[in-house]
Amino acid sequence: MSAKADVGLVREASRQIVAGGSAGLVEICLMHPLDVVKTRFQLQRSTADPNSYKSLGDSFRMIFRTEGLFGFYKGILPPILAETPKRAVKFFTFEQYKKLLGYVSLSPGLTFTLAGLGSGLTEAIVINPFEVVKVGLQANRNAFTEQPSTLTYAREIIKKDGLGLRGLNKGFTATLGRHGVFNMVYFGFYFNVKNIIPVNKDPTLEFLRNFGIGLLSGTIASVINIPFDVAKSRIQGPQPVPGEIKYRTCFKTMATVYQEEGIFALYKGLLPKIMRLGPGGAVMLLVYEYSYSWLQENW
Repeated sequence: MSAKADVGLVREASRQIVAGGSAGLVEICLMHPLDVVKTRFQLQRSTADPNSYKSLGDSFRMIFRTEGLFGFYKGILPPILAETPKRAVKFFTFEQYKKLLGYVSLSPGLTFTLAGLGSGLTEAIVINPFEVVKVGLQANRNAFTEQPSTLTYAREIIKKDGLGLRGLNKGFTATLGRHGVFNMVYFGFYFNVKNIIPVNKDPTLEFLRNFGIGLLSGTIASVINIPFDVAKSRIQGPQPVPGEIKYRTCFKTMATVYQEEGIFALYKGLLPKIMRLGPGGAVMLLVYEYSYSWLQENW
């Protein structure tokens, strides 16, 4: 392969990484308050708890009243630090898996779906330690100024439980399930439907077409993967009895939640999740595509 071809490959990979990172940063800054609310709902175990939220509106009021505006941005530093590499990995690996699967005799629809699954599993490996720190900080109901810093909390986890599956990487299988399933549906649905619906020559209508497909992609993926998300929050968040680990593995946690709290408990936090990842999913795909297109023209 010539030096010129090598430079071209590096430049192409760089465009995908920069566009993916930009998409993630924009999405997290816009949507993080809903992620805080979603995590709080998932960590609730009983409506009899005096601290439980009665509705989505009630959660926003209580967080604002007791923790202030910055309470909605608890745990934002880990995703900001992780979001650029996370989304860069998400989109870059999706493009690479798609390219690799092109050498296999598969339908385009299956190629998009499997490439999405691969990108989600890869993304989960990168993001899990950041998720452990984020969930722990989001579960803290003290005022924003009273909670430990991101670095301090991460050090506490490492000092107490280490870097393994009981420490900074706990909930790893649930994170694999969450991201693998989400990306499989998200990319699979978006690109398959986008190929079916004709391109519109009007720029505004074309933007709305892409946004609508992205919105549906994020919404459907959220509905399908949320049991993994609930399991992840339970494993990574505070345990019901301090010092006693109740939630250990992904599917066992799902079974425990189902047996003790019913099927709907596996869908806790679904509304704020959809409110975040429906429009957030559309924002990510549009920012990625427009950023990538701009980089192709200017770099």
